[in-house]
Amino acid sequence: MSKDQKISELKTIFKKSKKLFFIVGLFSFLINILMLVPPIYMLQLYDRVLVSKSKDTLLMLTIIIVVLFITMALLEIIRSKILIKVGNKIDNSLSDRIFSSLFKLEKINPTKASSSYINNLIQIRQFMTGSGIFALFDAPWITIYVFILFLFHSYFGYFAIVTILILLIITFINEVSTKQKINIATLDNISSNKYLDESLKNADVINAMGMEENIKKLWQNKYYSFLRAQNEASNNASIWSNISKSFRILSQSLILGLGAYLAIDQEITPGMMIAASIIMGRALVPLDLIISSWKSFINYRSSYKKIQSLLDQFPEKEKFTSIEITKANLVLENITLIPPSADEPTIKNLSLRIENGDIIAIIGNSGAGKSTLTKAILDIWPISKGKIMIDNIDISLFNKNEVGDQIGYLPQDIELFEGTISENISRFKEFNSEKIVNAAKISGVHEMILKFPKGYETTIGDGGTKLSGGQRQRIGLARAIYNNPKLVILDEPNSNLDKIGEEALINCLKILKNNSVTVLIVTHKENILKITNKVLLLENGLLKEFGNTESIMLKLSFLK
Repeated sequence: MSKDQKISELKTIFKKSKKLFFIVGLFSFLINILMLVPPIYMLQLYDRVLVSKSKDTLLMLTIIIVVLFITMALLEIIRSKILIKVGNKIDNSLSDRIFSSLFKLEKINPTKASSSYINNLIQIRQFMTGSGIFALFDAPWITIYVFILFLFHSYFGYFAIVTILILLIITFINEVSTKQKINIATLDNISSNKYLDESLKNADVINAMGMEENIKKLWQNKYYSFLRAQNEASNNASIWSNISKSFRILSQSLILGLGAYLAIDQEITPGMMIAASIIMGRALVPLDLIISSWKSFINYRSSYKKIQSLLDQFPEKEKFTSIEITKANLVLENITLIPPSADEPTIKNLSLRIENGDIIAIIGNSGAGKSTLTKAILDIWPISKGKIMIDNIDISLFNKNEVGDQIGYLPQDIELFEGTISENISRFKEFNSEKIVNAAKISGVHEMILKFPKGYETTIGDGGTKLSGGQRQRIGLARAIYNNPKLVILDEPNSNLDKIGEEALINCLKILKNNSVTVLIVTHKENILKITNKVLLLENGLLKEFGNTESIMLKLSFLK
């Protein structure tokens, strides 16, 4: 795919609103025409009304200007509403794509996948609905206002050009002097926030072992680095912004002095002097907006590039053909997998065939690659070499939203979501009480759920914080087998279970076995091995042994 094709998606989203942008441009044209009303009014007052002393003329001119200003206010209100609509339209078009792309990014680079991309989208929308966007539509009128000043007198025109050039130079210096510091501050802020979030997740360990002061010092180093960079950027920006503001005010006063000089020599009328000052002020308004919105524009530009890069990395694919897992036969052909952020492969040239209905225990020492293998089969982490097929179909062709219903997964770190127990078991799909209860009964968690005050409608808190580790694991098991999946993968499913929980797990595995469900279990406990028919032993990412459970255990001297 060429570069031009890659950047087309984000541009296309903006082009969908080109009609609305055209309307905004038209309204901006009308508004800027009406902005000439005040200087024309002043010109008429000084050069006609005061000379003729006609109150009727004064009244008529005043009525006209009131009507025109009301019209201008209405046009500005409508223009703002249109831009808000444009912002919402762009947000609606991008939010789904960003959400999906973030999950794909998490697979290959978890450290870069974060909600910051949603914040980038918010910054784009805020720029599209803020004053900065008006400056882009009004900026072309600077030349028109300068041209009008030339019509009054060439000195006015040259004075305006010099003023604008000086302000642009100040703006450029402001950008150069603050850009690097702003970038450093942004990166340091992200780093300090991330470190704090990670520390809060491990608050129990930190509090229990008196690590808070040490962790705080490390966080403060990152946070104060951010503050220093931000303060330096803010100081530089404030200096140049105040210089720019003072110079703009000075220039509007000086043009009056210039007008007075020309009026004394009778080269212009007094009305033209006042009108020139007003037009000069109006010519600087778009420039003033650009300068005051410069930071917002930088954020918009940065956010645009980041979102464009994300969408380019994960282009929208055509919809997959619907695929149904019928028997869950697995074939792994010479797969190699390097985990995200790792340098060396954890799984190395592994080939394997798993038949429908196999209950397989995956064993091995810590770091052998057991969990990595399950993530490869589930396509959570992409393999760097080889092929994985389920029912002779490459897993890369699967539409996860469809195939996910036919797969059950219980990760080693159980993650439940804010909501009710029933919502978590049903994977937040359309409510089906029969399927929810059936999954709970098979996993042996039905009676436990009924003991909660609200039963299945008990809210579990963010991440399941209201539940114990064993309760989360058992509800996670019910979620894994919800809707009778053909393939179930359990990573250390009994790590937090008591005796009752272990018995429920064994019974659940027996039911799955009788239903010819293909099950892979990562485990260190021997009691689980009794229900399996095959064992897979990994050693340093290599397939060491694979075969009948009893023969493998005898070979490894686990059974006597």
